[in-house]
Amino acid sequence: MTDEQLQALTEMISETYFLKPFKHKAIFNRRLRTTGGRYLLGTHNIEINKKYYEEHGIKELEGIIKHELCHYHLHIEGKGYKHRDGDFRRLLEEVGAPRHCTPLGHEKTKAVVKRIYVCIDCGQHYERQRRVDTNRYSCGKCRGKLREKSTGY
Repeated sequence: MTDEQLQALTEMISETYFLKPFKHKAIFNRRLRTTGGRYLLGTHNIEINKKYYEEHGIKELEGIIKHELCHYHLHIEGKGYKHRDGDFRRLLEEVGAPRHCTPLGHEKTKAVVKRIYVCIDCGQHYERQRRVDTNRYSCGKCRGKLREKSTGY
């Protein structure tokens, strides 16, 4: 799908579900990583993460566009456009837009534990991805001294 096709799809969804025109730009942004799309307050443009379309298909893309159009139309009208606002939640429900998008496949993998720390006094284990300064931090259970356990890396 091209940016032009995305623009046409966004305009069509806006007219169909919101009965209002979408007068700004909708484009794919490959740099988006943690979100399906975003509405830009300053320019009123919408950016969509193309990975969601490639991995989940047109239905997921339509849901993301509806979600971003909710932000767009409410902001233009001066109503509550943020996720916590009642106006936003009501409009999401009216048009059948998802509150969150389906996670991408690579996001489902669990983080790898690289370091294990053990309390010298009580034996409590702490799994961490990053290094912990054992001179600065102590055990949360008994305030004992921590030491790093050898993990075999």
